[in-house]
Amino acid sequence: MALGDKISNAAEGLAGKAEEAAGKAKGDEGLEAEGRGDQTSAQAKKVGEDVKDVFR
Repeated sequence: MALGDKISNAAEGLAGKAEEAAGKAKGDEGLEAEGRGDQTSAQAKKVGEDVKDVFR
């Protein structure tokens, strides 16, 4: 996995956590769900890149 991809995925995960926390604080379930979705997306990308690394 390229370093840029790792940084990008980590940033997306952190942004998702912040978005989820903001949604909880505001009582905005949509924002909270969007944050959880961003975190899940970042984790899925990380897993995909890890699988690629195994076969390199």
